[in-house]
Amino acid sequence: MRSRKFRRIVLFALLGLAGLCLVLAGMSALSNQFLPKGPELLDQLTDLDKARLAEARHLRTSLGDRVWPGFAQMEIPIVIWNQEYAFLFGIPNPIAEWERVPDDLFEGQAYFRKSDNDPQNFAVPIGTEWAASMATKTETDAFLIRTFRDFLPPVIEQIFPYRFLIQPSEAQIAAVVHESFHVLQTRLAPGRLEAAEKAHRLGERYWTADVEMGADWETEIDLLAQALDASSSSDAASLSAQFLAERDLRRQRNNLPAALVDYERQLEWEEGLAKYVEMEIWRQASLARDYRPLPELEADGDFKEYRSFQQRWRQEISQMKRQAGQEGETRFYLTGMAQATLLDRLLPGWKELALAEGVFLEDLLREAVSAQVNP
Repeated sequence: MRSRKFRRIVLFALLGLAGLCLVLAGMSALSNQFLPKGPELLDQLTDLDKARLAEARHLRTSLGDRVWPGFAQMEIPIVIWNQEYAFLFGIPNPIAEWERVPDDLFEGQAYFRKSDNDPQNFAVPIGTEWAASMATKTETDAFLIRTFRDFLPPVIEQIFPYRFLIQPSEAQIAAVVHESFHVLQTRLAPGRLEAAEKAHRLGERYWTADVEMGADWETEIDLLAQALDASSSSDAASLSAQFLAERDLRRQRNNLPAALVDYERQLEWEEGLAKYVEMEIWRQASLARDYRPLPELEADGDFKEYRSFQQRWRQEISQMKRQAGQEGETRFYLTGMAQATLLDRLLPGWKELALAEGVFLEDLLREAVSAQVNP
C-alpha cells in the first residue's frame, strides 16, 4: 500500500512539474512576442538613444577624473550606430561623407549621419580626429538575441526566455565611456595604441599555442580572482605575487615566444585598461552621493540608476574564470581589468605611469607587489 501511495505521489509530482514547465514555456514564448523592437525609422536616433548618449557624456565629464586623470576635460566626439546608419556628434563640420540629419538636433546642436555597412565598437578616425564608436542599446540587445537563437535547436529557440538577455542601459552607457578611453589612448599614447593594434595580427598564431595552456591559465586566473577578493592589501599583494609567478611559469613551461607574450601584454594594456575604465566609472556612479543621472533617463525602463554594478561585477569575474581554455580576446579584456583594479589598491599613482612607452599592467603589478613586500 505504501509503495503504491508513494508511486502515486511521485507521479502527481512529475505531472505537476511537467505542467509547470509547459506553463513557463508558454509564458516565455508569449513574452518573446513582446520583446523590445527597434525603431521603425533608422535614419535618426530615438529620444532614448539620445538620452543614453547624453548620460554617457554627462557621466564621463562628471566622474571621469575619478577614473583617469584628465579624462573628464577631454572633448571626445562620439559615433552611435544602428544596422543602417552611423550618427556623429561633437564635430561641427565633419568630412563630406557625413550629412546633417534633417529636422533633428541633439542637445540643441546639429548631428550627422552616414550609411555604414561596417560599423565597429572602438575608436574610429573621422578626418584628422578620432571618435568613440558604439552601437545603440537596441542594436546590442538584438545582436545578443540573434547570437543565442543561432545556437539553439528550433523547439528551444521558440521558448527560450530572451528577455533575460536584455542588458541594463548602464551597460551601453559605460561602454560608450570604454570606447571614449580608446580616444584618450590615441591622443596620449598614439604609438602604443598602434603597436597594440598590430599585435592583433598574431591572434591565429596565439590561439593555436593556447590549446596547450588551458590548465595553466585556469590556475593563473583563479589566483587573480582570489587577489581581487582578498580582505587585506597584504593578502591581495601575496596572491598577486602568486599570479605573476604562475604567469611566468606558464610562459616558460609552454615555451611561449616573445611575440606571443607581447600579444598578451598589448591586449591587456589596450582593452584591459578600457574595460577597467568602463567598470570603474559604473562603480563610481553607484557610490557617488553627489552624482545624479540626467532626468531624461526616467523614461528608460532598462536604466537602474547604476544600482546594478555589483551584479555586473560578479558577472564579469565569473566570465573571467570561464575564459581559461576558451578562445577569444575577451580573456585579456578581463585579466587586464582585474590587474588595473588591483593596482588601485596596491599602487596609488599607477595611472601616471600606465601610458608610458614599454610599461605594461603586469610590470606595474610587479612593482606594486615589491612595494608591499619591501615598503
